[in-house]
Amino acid sequence: MGNEYLNVMIQSLQKKSKILDGIIQMNKEQHQILSQDELDADAFEKNIQEKSDLVDQINFLDEGFEELYSRVRAVIEAEKQMHKDEILLMKKLIAEVTEKSVSIQSEEVRNRRMVEVRFSQEHKKVQVKRSSSAAANQYYKNMAKLNYMDAQFMDKKK
Repeated sequence: MGNEYLNVMIQSLQKKSKILDGIIQMNKEQHQILSQDELDADAFEKNIQEKSDLVDQINFLDEGFEELYSRVRAVIEAEKQMHKDEILLMKKLIAEVTEKSVSIQSEEVRNRRMVEVRFSQEHKKVQVKRSSSAAANQYYKNMAKLNYMDAQFMDKKK
């Protein structure tokens, strides 16, 4: 009984490790998107959505792992020697997953800072465009007024 559950838990950790690799890749792509001169908002949004889907998968795996572990913890602890190899493999996978999680957290902090800077720059661009637009509109209004001649000043002679 314990072996089957341990194998499922091992598979869950292996899947989690692969999903974390996917998140690491998404973070690299996000960094590239944010590093470009022109922000590709569609690519950025797609990246965030894909990363969100991966996080949802991890949460699902974690819930299943925790539930399964709570069911078999007593059996595993009672039969430690019998499941020694599986337990060692799980410890190795947990260390691997933890290392990847720490790496992801630091990448997330770096990318969050880049997002804040980038959005601030984009906001300033919009403000400059608005003020340029307003200045241009005011210029055209003033020019229109200059070109407008009141009928009383027009020479009515032909």
